[in-house]
Amino acid sequence: MLTLYNFPQSTCSQKVRLSLFEKGLEFEDRILKGNEYEHLSDWYLELNPNGVVPTLVHDDAVIIDSSVILEYLDEVFPEPSLTMPDAVGRAHMRKWLRYFEEVPTPAIRVPSFNDYIARRYDNMDDATYKALRDKHTVRRHFYDRLAKNRFSEAETKEAMERLQQSVDRVNDALADGRPWIMGDRLTDADLCLLPTIDRLNDLGHAGMWAERPHIAGWYDRFRQRPSFAKTYYKGTRLSENYQRREPAAAE
Repeated sequence: MLTLYNFPQSTCSQKVRLSLFEKGLEFEDRILKGNEYEHLSDWYLELNPNGVVPTLVHDDAVIIDSSVILEYLDEVFPEPSLTMPDAVGRAHMRKWLRYFEEVPTPAIRVPSFNDYIARRYDNMDDATYKALRDKHTVRRHFYDRLAKNRFSEAETKEAMERLQQSVDRVNDALADGRPWIMGDRLTDADLCLLPTIDRLNDLGHAGMWAERPHIAGWYDRFRQRPSFAKTYYKGTRLSENYQRREPAAAE
């Protein structure tokens, strides 16, 4: 029995759903109530003390961290494989995974909150926001920097540069004609990056790859897969759930 605790709009949840659908696995899609901050409730924090999504429960085993979940699913449900068949290939795939986790995955949160998500705090008083911030055990400083409104111009600029670097690096890797990041085989590396690229598209930043045909083709190939349509059902994009915020005056 598999249960995925997740948010539809969470990029980390989306990459795990992609894996589940690619593998054809049946699972309970347990959508948490974001407007009620269910991910910070006592019962959920017992499952995942980090207070983030997703969390996978497989029978009695609780697996947290989206990239860990990807690798767990591939070990426990090896067919179809989403990893490389040899140790060297797996090492190179994990190199990409670590890069995606360190660079684009945290960076995409900055424009996501600036443009859409931070709207939810517009009418929240400071005391309530502080209490909410303190419940985010691993994201407390993130919410400090957000300051209930938007990230600084400097942090926003850095995030966008990191995202452009990621687009460029993957585009270069695909320049030899390979269809996927690791070659002919779709792997967890592709699944890890796809939600960031789709989020950039949703935020109106598709221009980042307008002159980078290799990653544009990669994105188009992914959008034709059944797993993509199943993962990105109506309501999974920020633009479908929030009104876009006006840019800061300094921008």
